[in-house]
Amino acid sequence: MIRYDLICPKGHGFDGWFRDSDGFDAQRASGVVACPVCGSVEIAKQLMTPGIPSKSNAAPDPRVKELLEAMRGMREKVMAEADYVGDRFAEEARRIHYEEAEMRGIYGEATFEEAKALLEEGISVAPMPRLPEDGN
Repeated sequence: MIRYDLICPKGHGFDGWFRDSDGFDAQRASGVVACPVCGSVEIAKQLMTPGIPSKSNAAPDPRVKELLEAMRGMREKVMAEADYVGDRFAEEARRIHYEEAEMRGIYGEATFEEAKALLEEGISVAPMPRLPEDGN
């Protein structure tokens, strides 16, 4: 598969994936490739920056290392000073917010929908950053 940055005569940029260069040429010639904004089928490839993978032996950016250490420090502080409530995070955050439970710091798991609902209720939440050692 190959990805091209494409453009129409009106300057609308977009991208497209094709089996190969010949596949793009054939689809463009048959009018299948069209601008998603204006519908024009007069499509051209734009100049692209090649994707060059970084060397695995390259020295890491010191700013990245500093940021990762700050994130690790924040996580360690939260884990040391707050109560882990697991998947009951949303429920416990509400109990604390509505003064049904003692005021304290907590951390745990919540779905995107649960976190969004908490924010909509005016309950402050923030995700803990994922670190490289957390895996995918």
